[in-house]
Amino acid sequence: MAPAVFLAGVVAYFVIFGVFDLNALTASGLAGLLVAALFATSYSRFWDCVIAGVSSRNSVTLLLILLSVSLVPAMITQTDVAGGFVWLAGQIGIGGGEFVAVTFVMVCTISMSTGTSLGTMFTAFPIFYPAGALLGADPLLLAGAVLSGALFGDNLAPISDSTVVSASTQRYRRREGVAEVGGVVRSRARYALVAAGVSGILFLVLGLLRSGDAVALSSVDGGKGDPLSLIMVVPVAVLLVVAFWKRDIFLATTVGLLVGITTGLVTGLLSPADVISANDDGTPGGFLVAGISDMLPLLGLGIVVFGIVGVFQGAGVFDLIVDLASRSDRTRTPVRAELTIGLGAAAAAAVFAGVNSPSMLMFGPVADRLGARAQLHPYRRANVMDCFALSIGAVVPVGSVFLLVSSQLTQGYGEGAPELSAVSIFTTAFYPLVLTVVMFLAVLTGWGRRFEGEGGAELRKPPGRVDSD
Repeated sequence: MAPAVFLAGVVAYFVIFGVFDLNALTASGLAGLLVAALFATSYSRFWDCVIAGVSSRNSVTLLLILLSVSLVPAMITQTDVAGGFVWLAGQIGIGGGEFVAVTFVMVCTISMSTGTSLGTMFTAFPIFYPAGALLGADPLLLAGAVLSGALFGDNLAPISDSTVVSASTQRYRRREGVAEVGGVVRSRARYALVAAGVSGILFLVLGLLRSGDAVALSSVDGGKGDPLSLIMVVPVAVLLVVAFWKRDIFLATTVGLLVGITTGLVTGLLSPADVISANDDGTPGGFLVAGISDMLPLLGLGIVVFGIVGVFQGAGVFDLIVDLASRSDRTRTPVRAELTIGLGAAAAAAVFAGVNSPSMLMFGPVADRLGARAQLHPYRRANVMDCFALSIGAVVPVGSVFLLVSSQLTQGYGEGAPELSAVSIFTTAFYPLVLTVVMFLAVLTGWGRRFEGEGGAELRKPPGRVDSD
């Protein structure tokens, strides 16, 4: 009931009213929970399940990460790092067309270092989106490049929560333990790198074809930029180094903010009032408050989504799916098992607005049972599930949190960088779209398919008899 009301609200706001807003999604999800509770066999137990879902370790961790990283993009925007990139691009002769491809590569690097797609988007959009628009790059391609680069790291980074979840839910049958993260990443690289390579070519070619004249944004005097603001790249670099070194996004964010505030105050790019102040109308000012305010709609959506996950888990919906799928003879062959795992993971991710970690936590047992019955190696199960969830499952045009956040982060930069709708950004989200094609080909052709053998060894054919497909 809750997902049905949620999806109905999404369709009403997005399709009928033409409103693309995170608050609308949150309201729809909350309404779904309130209505569904009335039909529950136990009203109190229903809300216990909601609370359990919201208070789970994965939920709290994700919400706190989003809350913490929200301060970084606010600081970057306040110090106008985009203007520095415009100046640098002018000095080395990079035009708007090339800048789209450069943006994709840079954001891929950032997301691989941080392991968080949403955190990367909040960091990268304020830097690359307005700068690229100033240089004449196509804004839609720019948004797609940032989104694509962010999903690449989430898909492949060994410190990504989705990578860890996809690996830890797939068990060995011939020995104790679950799929090792390192092995999963190595075997997944072939799919991710091919999709990234094709996407990079598309961003470069289309970027050159669709680039226009450089424009001046209201935030940059004359559209030329200030080279001094490039020094604020240092705090971002420090954040990435600490994240990669310590594998702790909270510590990385803290260090990045401290270095950034200190650097900004010393160079004059920030004043104390830019950090924390009070406006003339009595409202709080400064980028710290601005960052939190920008993140609140996404936090509300996250709470609702995890609440729905808790209801599903408490009601045994996922256990029922596992039982039904495991009884079907249609999922006994490798190809059919992988198609079921892939499409099921994508559907689960779409139901939960593209938030992949909770969807894979819930769907992981299904993939584990189905894949094991077809004797698929745990690496292969983890890769099929993760890659489908982070491809089309992450960017379904109606309700994807990634598309909605991308749309939100294109706002407020002036006439040169227009505000884009979530549906329009879907058309340039090349990495998840190309990855979808790559994974269908991998499943249908058997590219990279492995089977679990004695001691976990990967064999080119299953060790026992498997029904022909």
